[in-house]
Order: sequence, then C-alpha cells, then structure tokens
Amino acid sequence: MNKKIIILSGDPNSINSEIIFKSWKKLTKSIREKIIFISNYNLLEKQFRKLNYNLKMKKIKDINQHEKNEKLNILDINLAFKNPFEVNQKAASKFVIESLNTAHKLASNNNIKGIINCAIDKNLLKKSKIGVTEYLASKCGIKNDSEVMLIRNKTLSVSPITTHIDIKDVSKKLNKKFIIRKIKSLNQNYKNLFNKKPLIGVLGLNPHNAEFRKNSEERKMIIPSIKALKKKGIKVKGPLISDTVFIKDYRNYDILIGMYHDQVLAPFKSIFKFNAINVTLGLKYLRVSPDHGTAKYLIAQNKANPLSLIESIKFVNKFGK
Repeated sequence: MNKKIIILSGDPNSINSEIIFKSWKKLTKSIREKIIFISNYNLLEKQFRKLNYNLKMKKIKDINQHEKNEKLNILDINLAFKNPFEVNQKAASKFVIESLNTAHKLASNNNIKGIINCAIDKNLLKKSKIGVTEYLASKCGIKNDSEVMLIRNKTLSVSPITTHIDIKDVSKKLNKKFIIRKIKSLNQNYKNLFNKKPLIGVLGLNPHNAEFRKNSEERKMIIPSIKALKKKGIKVKGPLISDTVFIKDYRNYDILIGMYHDQVLAPFKSIFKFNAINVTLGLKYLRVSPDHGTAKYLIAQNKANPLSLIESIKFVNKFGK
C-alpha cells in the first residue's frame, strides 16, 4: 500500500482553500492518489463555491476509506461553521487544534509519508508565542528544544536557532549548551533526511558581530559553540556577518543559521520569494508547511501563489519515508 501524504487545510480564515485548489490542478495523478486532506468538508465546499472553483470531494471517516480518484479525499473534522471566510477565533482555534492532533496521531501510528499543514495563525494555538513547530514538538514529547525549523529550497537552507520569540528575549534564550544542541540536531537530521553532511554557516547575533568585544554574545557563546562543534566533526564556520553574507557568500553553504527568526528568513524570502518550504526536523515524523502566512488581505481575490504548497507536497513525496 502506498504511504499517504496528509495535508491540513489549516486556518479557515486564509488563502488556504485557494492554494489547495490551484495546487491540486498542477499535481500529477500519481501524487494526487497519495493525498488525504484533514479539513471540514462543508467549510471547504462553501469556500470553493464562493471562489467559483469546481472540484469534486469525498468525505471519509478514516484513512482506510481513501479512494484513488480525482476527488479530494477529506478526513472530516466535524464542526459547524456559518460564514466560510469569517470563522470566529474560538471555532477556528478548535478546528486547527483538532486538525493538528488528528494529523499527529495519524503520523505517529499509521502508514504516512509525512504531514503538511497549510498556513495557521499561531494565535489560534493554545499557548501564545508558539507556532506549529513548537506545538508538534510538544505533542511528540520533545522537551529539550532539539526540534529545528529549516526553511529551504534546492539552492539554500536557513534555520533560526530561536523561532517564535520576541527580539528582546533572544539573547536571554541563547547559551552555549542551547546553540550546540540545536546545531547538532540540525546536522544529524539533515544527514538522515538528505544523506549528506552539510556545510553550516553560523551568523553572529549583533551588528558587525559586536566587533568581537569580550562581553558580546559572539565571544561568550557563539565562538565557543562553533569550536566545540568542530571538535565533534561537524562542518561549521562562523560567526558570519549578517548584513553581507546574503549578497553572494550564502552560495558557499548548505545551511545558514541565524540567532533569531527574521535574521535569516527576511533575506531568504527577499531572494527566493515563494520558492521555499518550512521543514521541521527532529520530530517523530516528517512535517512540512508552505513558507507563507494566512494572507487574510488576499482572501477570495484569486491572487494567491500556490508554489510553496506544491513544493511542500513534492518534497514529502520524495523524502517521506
């Protein structure tokens, strides 16, 4: 039996139904036959109708009812919604959490290549200041921050050491033990997934690496971490200077690691636009998502770009075990 690809329709107040439709139209039949969507059948049907999309769907109660045909197989999260694009936060939160919990259970216990979640507003999760990466890590019982966010395409991967925390809290989170643990996990999981030992470039935290002052994070934490990682045989260089590495030097590395989210994601997206996916390494299963948000300002305008979801699906199909 072919392993399934599980896709969550994600936040109901979003462009997700639009990119699902556009992606489905561009996928090969052989990939379509592996896909099961976790969604709300009635909600998705109403959203397609409002967008003037004609796409056949089939409601299923478990993944064994999956049929290989041109229909979207929908594992239904049975909730009631009124307005399809104006779901209140409480209902949207319940839907998203039930969808994530269902996907986690399936990926943990069934014949699944991996899960893909379409964009989700992290305010819908139970705890503020966490994203899907942290939520699923918690569900997997990971308590030592060994999960890693990897944003990638065929040219480059970037990874933030810290993820969804405020800038004022970044330096408080950093320490030598934390940095080493994250980079070791990234190195090992990258090798396991891609069968390649990566060359990793590590960015400093401060402008111009704080000129390597004695009391800087670079001198106290980052440089000692890099030295320790090199002794373990990990191919790592740095600390690199953030404001110049993305001009051209990024081409020399498999992965660039930043100390905070936007330090690497902002330049990456400026260079590659929608040609990127978000991969979580270190979970019990492969989890991927498109590298964009809910884009509420584009709802029902038929302007959303499906490239990232298409690449996410192709990635799981290729690398999912």
